[in-house]
Amino acid sequence: MQSLPNKLYSVEQVRAMDRMAIEDYAIPGIDLMRKAGAVVFDEIQRHYASKSIVVLCGAGNNAGDGYVIAQLAKQQGINVVVYYVSDPNCLKGDAATAYQDYVDQDGLVVAFDNSLELKDCIVVDALLGTGIGRNVSGVYADAIYLINQNAETVISVDVPSGLNTDTGEVMGCAVQANLTVSFIGLKQGMFTGFAADYCGQVVFSDLELPDIIVNSFKETAQFAMRPILKKRNRCSHKGNYGHVLVVGGDLGFSGAIKLAAEAALRIGAGLVSVATHVSHAQSINMTRPELMCHGVEGSQDLLPLLNKATVIVIGPGLGQSPWAIELLKCVVKTDKPLVVDADALNILANKQQYRDNWVLTPHPGEAARLLSCTTQGIANNRFLAISQLQKRYGGVVVLKGAGTLINDSKTLTVSTTGNPGMATGGMGDVLAGMIAGLIAQQSSLSQAAVDAVYLHGEAADLSSETEGEIGLLASDLMPLIRRLINR
Repeated sequence: MQSLPNKLYSVEQVRAMDRMAIEDYAIPGIDLMRKAGAVVFDEIQRHYASKSIVVLCGAGNNAGDGYVIAQLAKQQGINVVVYYVSDPNCLKGDAATAYQDYVDQDGLVVAFDNSLELKDCIVVDALLGTGIGRNVSGVYADAIYLINQNAETVISVDVPSGLNTDTGEVMGCAVQANLTVSFIGLKQGMFTGFAADYCGQVVFSDLELPDIIVNSFKETAQFAMRPILKKRNRCSHKGNYGHVLVVGGDLGFSGAIKLAAEAALRIGAGLVSVATHVSHAQSINMTRPELMCHGVEGSQDLLPLLNKATVIVIGPGLGQSPWAIELLKCVVKTDKPLVVDADALNILANKQQYRDNWVLTPHPGEAARLLSCTTQGIANNRFLAISQLQKRYGGVVVLKGAGTLINDSKTLTVSTTGNPGMATGGMGDVLAGMIAGLIAQQSSLSQAAVDAVYLHGEAADLSSETEGEIGLLASDLMPLIRRLINR
């Protein structure tokens, strides 16, 4: 699988790169279009050489790419037909040139209709590019629906038609591609939110643009990378690796706090203490004796534990009772770094605070409560949501989900590790503990969040490779966290 560049850009930035290549560096637009089509055709040949090709073309330069692909297929003797949803005689500029080149070789061009048979062929989606600004409708929506219902193998040109590649939002409907071949710069919205269900595998080509063009633009986001961790000194001891305190676990919710605490240990914290409901402090200690468990009835019991901690996690199994509210109020008074998760976030939503030295780890529902909006609103623009969260609450924000986002006000990071098997209770508790465990070992809050998110997802991917995604448990990650942190 191709290794993708680390930097992500907005749609407008990528368009500006394209304009700069044409206007400032005198690279003909038709040359870029032909290169783009050739890259897609090469991918078709690499993976699906023996099949016929159906190309669905729209009205802009994305359609021009489609006509280039069709022309290359015809030159190779492949059975190919183009179905258009917009009159190709209305095409302009480079797209019109690409269309005419195909027609001059007696290429077959037919008007789209809903009765098309798309089985046993490669479908190339060249309907809509990055310029989409409203929901797809009319014949374009009909074409997308037909592709999704009937096509077996779909390759999208640059972006899946109907996907907003600034936000990851589906604009009414979008093509569900097996493979997306993207050009010039990777678009930020292709790697978070709903995009994972539409882009399929992403392949990239810079179309051989000079590096100076891309380097003229500051990326909007970057990918999380596999962390490189220092080897421990032979003479080190537990005091060198910090003391994590995990606060939570109201009556009946001991599992969440145990998962968070054990994850902090597994990722290398020297000491981990648990402050929890008095009814199950002893039982947690019995099943994981390495944890130092304390039953706390209120803030007076918590204060001595806060003083010993390097970093504090609050939220796993916390609930929203008066007991929980009292503990959170006590914790936020300390100046020590915090990891705030689960019900601590829900309490925080009712009494907003700003702080520089904490990591907030909301899933979309918690993020909606923190911003007083809907979960759908979060899903529609995760980049905007995490920016608003960081500005409103400060610190580092981790917006969980497919393509988890991490924002520390200076850098926005996207992690693409992980899989749908993680959609199960306890996964967020494990992540909170991992972040705190890395902070305890003197990682910055931002780096700890990025590294923990990456490793959390990678551990789930490793487990799923051998056992499958369905039935994955949060506790299944523990031995894999240890394996990865020692890699």
